[in-house]
Amino acid sequence: MDEHRRTAPDQPLRHLAYVTLPPHRGKGGFDHAAVHAASGHVYVAHTANDSVDVFDPAAGRHLFSVPDLPGVAGVLVSDDAQVIIATARAENTIGVFAPGPSPSVVKIAVGVRPNGVAYDVRRGVILVANVGDPAIPGSYTLSVVDRSAGRMTAAIPVAGRTRWALYDAETDAFFVNISDPPQIVVIEARNASRVARVIDIPAARPHGLDLDPASNRLFCACDAKTLVTLEARSGRVLDQRPLSGVPDVVFFNRQRQQLYVAAGDPGVIDVFDTATMQKLASVPTEKGAHTTALAPAGDRVYAFLPATHRAAVFEVTLETAV
Repeated sequence: MDEHRRTAPDQPLRHLAYVTLPPHRGKGGFDHAAVHAASGHVYVAHTANDSVDVFDPAAGRHLFSVPDLPGVAGVLVSDDAQVIIATARAENTIGVFAPGPSPSVVKIAVGVRPNGVAYDVRRGVILVANVGDPAIPGSYTLSVVDRSAGRMTAAIPVAGRTRWALYDAETDAFFVNISDPPQIVVIEARNASRVARVIDIPAARPHGLDLDPASNRLFCACDAKTLVTLEARSGRVLDQRPLSGVPDVVFFNRQRQQLYVAAGDPGVIDVFDTATMQKLASVPTEKGAHTTALAPAGDRVYAFLPATHRAAVFEVTLETAV
């Protein structure tokens, strides 16, 4: 672990340390990441290396990498199922594997250039949001995967390039951002074969997406440098806030009632109090750092720094009102 750095005491995130990750072997840097609750280990898509890097933030070191995931983009950790799902954009597959070193990776063919991924654990259904290719007609799709069968069971056409996806157990539905036209499509999990409804977004190019089940709110970060808050069931727009730059990853911290929005340019995490939707701070990371991860306990945030192939570890220092 690299040496610590001081952060202003009134910041909602206090920088603790850096963890050095393997150098880039190609282009692409890092993409999405998730944390395995039982071990505390962080799994991050190292796109430049076609692998998922795994590190232990408590020990401050890289542990191992899961290789042979070409163009890896999305990473989801299901603590309920004890499984990791990664999207391999360059070979149109997802890789499914157990936590721990040297896992056996099961690959399942999906649509064109898979990116976001969501998982309905109860049904064993994985929904994969495919970026698609403008040169390939009909390639903007969502792939429905039966995990136990190890195969794709349906392809759901959507209107444009997909971005992030999530599953909400409260509404028993998948929500997926579409860049253009700007919208969120809703897939009912009990009938994961078609788009059930569409929520129009009043800002260009929806990107990152997360949800607060307790308040039934969706947080949608758009490339127009706008954070849009919506009612999940009705799609009604509740709030819009400016962002510091073009966003990517969004994480809602239910324990602290905060929202973290990463923007690679200028290289910050915008932190919002979700009770008031006021911005608490813009915490510096590094230019190009567009992706983060949140510890399940809500006490740590990890930012991935492509210029220096490191992870920055932040402690959550403020707790906002519920």
